[in-house]
Amino acid sequence: MHAPRAATTWIRHCTLAPVMLLAVLAVLAGSARDSGAAEPADGGSVERGRLLINRYQCGACHTIPGVPLARGNAGPLLAQFGRRSYIAGKIPNTEELLAKWIVSPHSLIANTAMPSMGVTPDDARDMAAYLKSLQ
Repeated sequence: MHAPRAATTWIRHCTLAPVMLLAVLAVLAGSARDSGAAEPADGGSVERGRLLINRYQCGACHTIPGVPLARGNAGPLLAQFGRRSYIAGKIPNTEELLAKWIVSPHSLIANTAMPSMGVTPDDARDMAAYLKSLQ
């Protein structure tokens, strides 16, 4: 009589163990993603953004803290960019608008001196994350 009950208990534990394992892994994966304090909520990568700013040669026109050789003076200094209220003195400084600005500045301010550099939206999101991290 006890054999069927033991078998039922064993089956229940064997079935629940993988489910519990998956639940624990899901929680751990979520907390690992959230542990990057420097990463903004929208998923932009601060470190990747810094590297992309160098790759797109933004330092030819701008001086940018943390970006080697970014010593340009044709455009504004980008130190403490995350504290600024506006982009180019006209557009609210949000990550979303900053990413749009990086991709296509002329679509936001027609007569801007900022050139379009062929930056993809994904790259711009990361570049915006880096610039917003400059406090």
